[in-house]
Amino acid sequence: MNVPNASVMVVESAEKFGLSQLHQLRGRVGRGAEKSFCILLTSPRLGKEARERMSILTETNNGFKIAEKDLELRGPGDIEGTRQSGLLNFKLANIVQDRELLELAREKAAVLLEEDPELVAEENRALKVYLQSQHGKTAWSKIS
Repeated sequence: MNVPNASVMVVESAEKFGLSQLHQLRGRVGRGAEKSFCILLTSPRLGKEARERMSILTETNNGFKIAEKDLELRGPGDIEGTRQSGLLNFKLANIVQDRELLELAREKAAVLLEEDPELVAEENRALKVYLQSQHGKTAWSKIS
């Protein structure tokens, strides 16, 4: 849909759409100089999650915040499969709640691989032995 001067959009049954979809639709209006509106129509009875999605969209236009809330609500999906939503069964961390810790761990791992990619330094030998013992045993979709 591309109507550059569109100033009003009405989305019926908005509760049936995900946050990302609604944000994309909302972005189709207001491209011209005129003030624009996106009207989200829902059924009178909304579930908790649908009500939260509508609330998020009325609170912000920031796509990053919307994506973060979408991840929080739906989960990240399945890395190896085709599932589009649902929480992964992470063994070590919660991808939403532990984001800062996971980012720090990623940074530390990147530094380690840059400085000692073969893990030959004395302080990295125990890690190398452990990783070798786990070769072929780890379901990486649960960790990565």
